[in-house]
Amino acid sequence: MATVEASGSDGKGQGVETSVTYYRLEEVAERNSSKEIWLVIHGRVYDVTRFLNEHPGGEEVLLELAGADATESFEDVGHSSDAREMLKQYYIGDVHPDDLKPESGSKVPSKDNTYKSYWSYWIIPIIGAIVLGFLYRYYTSESRSS
Repeated sequence: MATVEASGSDGKGQGVETSVTYYRLEEVAERNSSKEIWLVIHGRVYDVTRFLNEHPGGEEVLLELAGADATESFEDVGHSSDAREMLKQYYIGDVHPDDLKPESGSKVPSKDNTYKSYWSYWIIPIIGAIVLGFLYRYYTSESRSS
């Protein structure tokens, strides 16, 4: 675990001190029991232990993903904006930057990669539907002229 302090501007000309705690993926992987559950979603680490009994999908879902990257599962379910807002109260830090590098073999995707892969699932069906629509119009117009 490493803590880094960063200062920035809050838009009013005053510096704002923020502290970010970084966790290694190995540390997150150790938190995988019902006594302590940590998840990684979009490169951020969440301690969802208190939420275990309240999770609408059941505690089994969280226990299955405990100590791992849950980004794909979180996005596949299609959580509401309320659920995403609620997630903020369980945030405890970020995944260490060294673990986010693709060459390190990390399974934690960057936010951009997650959105790219999400859209790639929809591109082929959309193109297929457009092509089928044109083929349908072509054949139905050809049958009318015959």
